[in-house]
Amino acid sequence: MAWNESDWSAPLRKRPAHPILVVVVLAVTAGHLLVTQCSEKRPATQAATPSDAEARVNVLALCDAVQAYRDEHGVYVTAGPTPKEVPRGGRAVAFPKDETFHRIGFEPDGKVHFQYQVVVQESPVGEPEVSCIARGDFDGDGLNSLYRVRLDANGMTTPIEVEREGE
Repeated sequence: MAWNESDWSAPLRKRPAHPILVVVVLAVTAGHLLVTQCSEKRPATQAATPSDAEARVNVLALCDAVQAYRDEHGVYVTAGPTPKEVPRGGRAVAFPKDETFHRIGFEPDGKVHFQYQVVVQESPVGEPEVSCIARGDFDGDGLNSLYRVRLDANGMTTPIEVEREGE
């Protein structure tokens, strides 16, 4: 059979999707979403798994607050460690009122899973070295996770340094 030009220019007819195939795809998608959502829910009596997101967000916010204070007042300040004891076993504790943290504008809302501190030291060349630190102990074994952000001489933050993540 020979092909002629009219065969090539004829409009293509698309077959509609088979209704059973559409139903199967929808059912599989709905089932996947249901399983995913249900597996992420926990009973109300079970505590949520602790996360290091708090420490990562707060050490950056703490360094931003320290730098903003320096920009306004001309000096870096030391602060903490607050709370006095490192929270252990994933337990959240109230962040105590602290005058220095209040003065620089760092006051986490509610409870925290980490202890926070600002350390200011002098470098060998006389420049201030600032470290914003979070310490936590999710598994309660006495070894602390440490999250640190440093401010350089220009007020720029380093990437977050993590030691013993998940500890």
